[in-house]
Amino acid sequence: MPEIEPKVSLPLYDLAHARAGDKGDTLSICVIAYDRADYALIGEQATPERVAAHFGDDVKGAVRRYDLPRLGAYNFVLEQALAGGVSKALTLDTHGKAKSGTLLAMTVEVPQDHPAAARNAEDRRDEDTSSK
Repeated sequence: MPEIEPKVSLPLYDLAHARAGDKGDTLSICVIAYDRADYALIGEQATPERVAAHFGDDVKGAVRRYDLPRLGAYNFVLEQALAGGVSKALTLDTHGKAKSGTLLAMTVEVPQDHPAAARNAEDRRDEDTSSK
């Protein structure tokens, strides 16, 4: 029986950055891996279904993903995601720019020995010692 490697949950922003844009009520978020080695890991976990579930009722339409392997990126197109768009919405962020941060807050599982897991653990230790 193969040994199961221990996993750690991290926010996606530890592995990637994002850019967002909009056209009417459609939001586009491009998630770009910092390290090409994480491209496949992100793709396995940042599925259209999982992204739709992460946004919940904020997205009323379909979520599609376009894979951009040469860029190490995934582009997500979220339909009916901006409460009608800039000319109709009463929400604070009608252009959806902050929505990229919402997506990057989604957690992903990484191997315990992943460099981002080590950085994250180190950051938590620093926070613990600074609050005392």
